[in-house]
Amino acid sequence: MAEKDNEKMSREEAGRKGGEATSESHDKDFYEKIGKKGGEATSESHDKDFYEKIGKKGGEATSDGDNN
Repeated sequence: MAEKDNEKMSREEAGRKGGEATSESHDKDFYEKIGKKGGEATSESHDKDFYEKIGKKGGEATSDGDNN
């Protein structure tokens, strides 16, 4: 898409390229570590209510998928 020098790359394209480059240069352990770090940060900044709400939202999305 942004092959020409005068064209700007879209955010979507930049994100995709960055994600692909990251996945090529990192292994499963890397993703496990950043996932754990993110989970710990989330648990420090959110309370029980937050987890109840997202759990309910996930349950609703799952039950909606069962109706197909």
